[in-house]
Amino acid sequence: MTSAPGDITQLLAEARQGNAGAESRLVEIVYRQLHSMARRYMTGERPDHTLQPTVLVHDAFLRLVRSGTGEWSSRTHFFSVAAVVMRRILIDHAREVRAAKRGGGGKLSLDAGIFIGDEMSEDLIALDEALGRLAQLDSRQSRVVELRFFAGLSEEEIAVLLDITPRTVRRDWKTARAWLHSQIAGTPA
Repeated sequence: MTSAPGDITQLLAEARQGNAGAESRLVEIVYRQLHSMARRYMTGERPDHTLQPTVLVHDAFLRLVRSGTGEWSSRTHFFSVAAVVMRRILIDHAREVRAAKRGGGGKLSLDAGIFIGDEMSEDLIALDEALGRLAQLDSRQSRVVELRFFAGLSEEEIAVLLDITPRTVRRDWKTARAWLHSQIAGTPA
């Protein structure tokens, strides 16, 4: 991320107090970082993929703005919300693709944190459902997956956002990934 960890938190606090300059700066930083996350996520996609990074970040940004900056208490909170918003957009897109094409041969890669192919609807929806079940068992692991897979953040960035060590992020990612694979494949964990 290009801003210092405290920048967004400080700007959020100033924006809540009505500082228009802080709100402007916040929009600039946040939009740029969201676009960077979307670009990282879409790196493995074909150039003609139906959901482009700019569209993803634009939709996410609009949804985040509509939710109101006053509701974000910190940088961690903001990026947690951003990851959930990106996840919802991607799931909605996958459902639209599934409805339009019924079926598909795309592959979902939890290892790389990207989708392979344009017809990944079924796998993405299965992942979303499994991630919901994981959230009931271990909310932190679920958040790690959201931030890593849907928001495209690195282990170090997730560690800072969740106030845990990178080693804990790696352990949660490895455990959650294995559990999610077993859930999607229909085998016990």
